[in-house]
Amino acid sequence: MSGLSYAAAATEGGRVDRGSDVESMTLLVEETREVLRRRELDPVADRPAFTALAHELVTDYLARAAAGVVPPLPDPAAAGRHLVDTFSGFGPLQPYLDDPEVEEIWINAPTAVFVARGAAPELTTTILTADAVRDLVERMLKSSGRRLDRSSPFVDATLPGGERLHVVAPDITREHLAVNIRKHVVRATRLDHLVARGSLTPHAATFLDASVRAGLNVLVAGATQAGKTTMLNALAGSIPASERVITCEEVFELRFAARDVVALQCRQAGLEGTGEVTLRRLVKEALRMRPDRIVVGEVREAESLDLLVALNAGIPGLCTIHASSARDALTKLCTLPLLAGPNISDRFVVPTVASVVDLVVHLRVDRDGTRRVAEIVGVPGRSEDGVVETSDLFRRVGGRLVRGRGFPPALDRFARAGIDVASLLQEPVAAGVPAGVR
Repeated sequence: MSGLSYAAAATEGGRVDRGSDVESMTLLVEETREVLRRRELDPVADRPAFTALAHELVTDYLARAAAGVVPPLPDPAAAGRHLVDTFSGFGPLQPYLDDPEVEEIWINAPTAVFVARGAAPELTTTILTADAVRDLVERMLKSSGRRLDRSSPFVDATLPGGERLHVVAPDITREHLAVNIRKHVVRATRLDHLVARGSLTPHAATFLDASVRAGLNVLVAGATQAGKTTMLNALAGSIPASERVITCEEVFELRFAARDVVALQCRQAGLEGTGEVTLRRLVKEALRMRPDRIVVGEVREAESLDLLVALNAGIPGLCTIHASSARDALTKLCTLPLLAGPNISDRFVVPTVASVVDLVVHLRVDRDGTRRVAEIVGVPGRSEDGVVETSDLFRRVGGRLVRGRGFPPALDRFARAGIDVASLLQEPVAAGVPAGVR
């Protein structure tokens, strides 16, 4: 029996089939729990020690099984993996967390566990119980310090492996806990990583790298699962090492190499209804931390106003936003700040967006699940009749990202960084193909 089959069969939360294999695993799990209690060992905090203990327990069990004292183990190696998954990991879900092809896991009901591979959803054979799902959620939240109860039926948290957890509890859902675990399968830390995956061309990557180094403000847009966080990670990898970076997120997701970086995340209110730290607060506090660059994981609401104020103060920034096109991203960024209060007017917001946003990178997911850059537009800094002007820098033509007719803004910043924008944007010519033919 495989490790996943054991996970689905054990009393820790799976479908129980009566038989000697289930009996042996049940007995081994119970013995392991008793040993942990006596030794006062935390298997999550000290996984290496527990892995060694699991091997020791399986070896001891095999010796007793050979003497006929206990039922035999059909697959000792799988039994050891199951012990580690059950006590140090997240039981039946751990094989999916360990699978590099799985991008997301979600539970609609104990009998409906789904995963996504290559953006394609599939129903798994894993069957749980309601108690098992609740136990898994409690274990996942244990390390984050966040809670889920009737007064707080939604929760976002980061798992120890960096995965993002989102849970909704009844009676917001009809009957069962709704659980989503989003993994970061490909952690692109540089733009050339995205080039290697076919998300954008070397020409566009070179331009974006130069734009970030020059200090342009970049807005990354796209639908859910379009790769916005991955692109933000890759763009942040182009920030000069001498700069101090402050990141602000709902939960920790961004991971990029930087010498001087402080990562901030939000906090939900406590049992008394106090202590909440919002994204708006984080952006405001970031301005007091001597930032050379601000990176905001995503703007959804009124925090967009605080981001615009920060960018308007001359601090370069990167951010993501949900939108179906680059134009829609700018329109949305002009609308969200109005949520900050009735005294905020579009007469302030629209010109501010036009003046502080320099580039919009829009991403899309193709039918085969590949994430690609659909377009890159520049924002010249002008608006008319409440509409922000844009300049077409790169666009998809026939499935290929090609140079547009537009020109980027902030030429003075490129010049200060020693970057020749004209030569940078000149379309490269393939060997043996005259310019203008491609």
